[in-house]
Amino acid sequence: MIIVVMGVSGTGKSTLGQALAEHLGWRFIEADDFHPAENVAKMRSGQALDDDDRAPWLNAVNDHLRQIAKRNEDAVLACSALKQSHRRLLADGVDDLNFVHLHGDADLVERRLKQRRAHFMPAKLLGTQLAALEPPDDALALSIALPTMQQVSRVIAVLSPSAR
Repeated sequence: MIIVVMGVSGTGKSTLGQALAEHLGWRFIEADDFHPAENVAKMRSGQALDDDDRAPWLNAVNDHLRQIAKRNEDAVLACSALKQSHRRLLADGVDDLNFVHLHGDADLVERRLKQRRAHFMPAKLLGTQLAALEPPDDALALSIALPTMQQVSRVIAVLSPSAR
């Protein structure tokens, strides 16, 4: 099984993903690590990515997920996966993929982004991500207001990955 923790920047995807992976003893994958240098530079300069920018990144992440699935391994991926087309691309060729959508108050997300120091995504791009977001109908939706361990418990209760 692969669980994709998705949402706009600043919702806590990496925090939940790492906690969930640690709790389950699974591999954690940070989709940001697959961005080409051009994407990182563009975001760092305050420019939003478009789908042409995202395509090579999402394809690289999908290639990695396919390798994991081929080896029949479990993993947790933190990835924005903002649009349905992004999620379809991530899921292509990967049978057991489940999405967890982190969502919450935009003011809280913006405060979190402004507090981050070691990330290339500036808070001023939050509006572009919110505008691009197509909330999924087929994902477990979790509030960012919940403590991380409550989020972990909810994912496990709904998706039952520990029962595999």
